[in-house]
Amino acid sequence: MANERKPDLPRSPDSQARIVPKPWGEEWWFAQTDRYAGKILVIRKGHRFSLQYHRVKHETQFVWGGRIQLEIGPDPEHLETRILGPGAVTPIPPGTYHRLQALEDSHVFEVSTPELDDVVRVSDDYHREGTTNP
Repeated sequence: MANERKPDLPRSPDSQARIVPKPWGEEWWFAQTDRYAGKILVIRKGHRFSLQYHRVKHETQFVWGGRIQLEIGPDPEHLETRILGPGAVTPIPPGTYHRLQALEDSHVFEVSTPELDDVVRVSDDYHREGTTNP
């Protein structure tokens, strides 16, 4: 998968977005205040996030492009699987277990409360289990 092409995003020389590399793609942090945060999640085909939940953080995800498989539920034993395409919106309240997997190169807009380091990883393909910083 190392040779797969990442989805293209405009890379303006005057962009103030913070780009955070991730093993599944990258995050473009375009807003971070004491009241809200905004990111674009660029997920490469075949890759997925950790199965995770947040203690405080509330987020909403909007699929801009691509196709995503979402696992979501109240605990790891009761996850519902949904296939989402462009225009799909998913609120993820605190305590909700969730994981995204890109079925094709995808872009997901995420807006949330500002607790960006509130991640509890239950399982992870990249060996990042536990509570971690972004």
